[in-house]
Amino acid sequence: MANLLEGKIALITGCGSGIGRATAIAFAREGSIVTCADVDQAGGEATVKSIIEAKGKAEFVRADVTDPAQVQALIARIAKSHGRLDCAFNNAGIEGDLIESHETTERNFDRVMGVNVKGVWVCMKHEITQMLKNGGGAIVNTASVAGLVGFAGLSIYVASKHAVVGLTKSAAVEYAQAGIRVNAVCPGPVDTPMMERIGSNEGGPTRKDFEAIVPMRRYALPQEIANNVVWLCSNQASYVTGVALPVDGGLYAT
Repeated sequence: MANLLEGKIALITGCGSGIGRATAIAFAREGSIVTCADVDQAGGEATVKSIIEAKGKAEFVRADVTDPAQVQALIARIAKSHGRLDCAFNNAGIEGDLIESHETTERNFDRVMGVNVKGVWVCMKHEITQMLKNGGGAIVNTASVAGLVGFAGLSIYVASKHAVVGLTKSAAVEYAQAGIRVNAVCPGPVDTPMMERIGSNEGGPTRKDFEAIVPMRRYALPQEIANNVVWLCSNQASYVTGVALPVDGGLYAT
């Protein structure tokens, strides 16, 4: 890649580790000015430090995507500082409990849906409001291969990621003529802290179990997901909207 996002003003949520961190670094490397948001202040600040040390441009803002007031203030801050918002990667998400459907709790349901669905919707609402003022923009949401198929023990997470795909497709249709493209990435197993937690549950699937169902027989690197987000936000994807793109080593094809 070579300056695919030169001068673009970008927001990335869930930037404190994993896919979010890798994508923030990739955006900055491609010339974007990045606002990194997360509830994990230490992780978010570490991401920004890495970007600045590499001569990129970034700042960290602590924000909870489930709080509309915080998200609205976050977008307003970006607009005040830069005059616009060109790209947004709504990546903040949680996996919740690894447990079968009949044993899951209302608390787990509310928590996962709150972050993974409400959080994406709240961010999109305020990002799109700003992008309409801009005259366009590009949004990418983190769904999952679990937004395309089912996985035992993760029914609420799976439901939340199916909802993200639905939000993505509907918004893509709604705002296509306004110059706002909306897509989703659907990662398979990725070498991140989230997958480490899922793979370490006693009695649950292990890393070897997950690798065995992926045709490429390995986890993705976070950077491999980031590269696809960069492309979807770049002008090279100017005719791509409403896509839920599997980045999963062939898992969805099985």
